[in-house]
Amino acid sequence: MRIISGTVRGRQLTPFSGKDIRPTPDRVRESIFSILTSRFGSLNGLNVLELFAGSGALSLEALSRGAKSAILVDSGRISAETITKNIQCCHFESNAQFIKEDVFSALPKLTSATPFDLILLDPPYNQNFLPRALEMIERLNLLAENGIICAETSKNEELTDFNLLKLTENRVYGSTRIHLYSKDTS
Repeated sequence: MRIISGTVRGRQLTPFSGKDIRPTPDRVRESIFSILTSRFGSLNGLNVLELFAGSGALSLEALSRGAKSAILVDSGRISAETITKNIQCCHFESNAQFIKEDVFSALPKLTSATPFDLILLDPPYNQNFLPRALEMIERLNLLAENGIICAETSKNEELTDFNLLKLTENRVYGSTRIHLYSKDTS
């Protein structure tokens, strides 16, 4: 696993073992960031929140591509070790903050750090975490006015609009489905 583009392009991320982390494949990450770059124009200056962060590769990719800051949240022991090493490996200690806590406990504590321009979610597949997370993100008003939520699920999980969050794009890459949400401003 490596950083695909930006200031630390090609940097190899910390290897890990076990089934506790399911990293987004490089090809899917590349597609996600191609879509996000076309939507934002550039990632320069964005504030990023990554929930169920796993290895932290998505946030680190965003930082490499110019994002200003990233907060990564995951409760797993292996994730905590891996994310911490990856932040150090990429020299993003001043831009990235890792919170080792359950996502649903951490979200209310993040209201002072908001709004987030980009929220990345990659929860365990088929466990119904995504609707709960989206509800909390919406209720706590964590997404910036022109922000984007990028959620990853298994290809079998289809989502639709969620209250004030509008599903703007839905793509399948192999066994992965990517859902993009933005605020419904109508």
